[in-house]
Amino acid sequence: MLEYISRLSGADQERMQAVLSQLYRQTFLLERKYDKRAGRLVLNQDYYFCEQHMEFLKDYLEAAGIFMERNTELGAIYIQGQALLGERLPKLATIYLLLLKLIYDEQMAAASSSVNIVTTFGALSARAGEFRLTRSLSSVSEIRRALALLKKYQMIEPLDALEELNEGTRLLIYPCISLLLMREDIKRLLAVFGEEAGQEAGPADPDRPEEAESEAAAGPEEPDMAEEEGEGTEGEDADGEA
Repeated sequence: MLEYISRLSGADQERMQAVLSQLYRQTFLLERKYDKRAGRLVLNQDYYFCEQHMEFLKDYLEAAGIFMERNTELGAIYIQGQALLGERLPKLATIYLLLLKLIYDEQMAAASSSVNIVTTFGALSARAGEFRLTRSLSSVSEIRRALALLKKYQMIEPLDALEELNEGTRLLIYPCISLLLMREDIKRLLAVFGEEAGQEAGPADPDRPEEAESEAAAGPEEPDMAEEEGEGTEGEDADGEA
């Protein structure tokens, strides 16, 4: 392995370290990512660099009990393994992740021509209502933090500023969300969250909307990020850029 690395240029060695750091921090490398300046999805050169050195990286990571996989259909390279220390998502981020997975699967089933799906925060909130989860929704600042955390793990890309969050705020759902859990497991978890929300909140007072708020980290044990197919790793703060 050292011989392979020594044959790389200084720039490629630095890029190798950066790509590995990104995988540890974010779990996924996407073939295409949204570029706000260009206003469209663009090719991710880190993905192609990783693809170019895939055989070496797989051997290197496997020595540490970490396994690298590539899904060419979805355009994603990701890592998984018991050796990874997964970050436990707050309750609100977990709920949003499950709902976004449902939205993604439904739109893909409608013969979508793209593996990237766009929805709105209004549609996400409506799905939360269907599962009786509106009582679990927190303040706007908590909602923004939850969405920023999902952006960090490249589950979504907000196409509009989160500082101006409203019903029309667009959210691009990245295809790697397909690698998380099965549809029936998601519905089961959402039903559990809905039952708990009803039990914890009790009768709602329409004149006291603040009573419907709950802390994002409250509630029962939440699943680790990507626990079924790949696990997240500890990294930057949830408010940071992905």
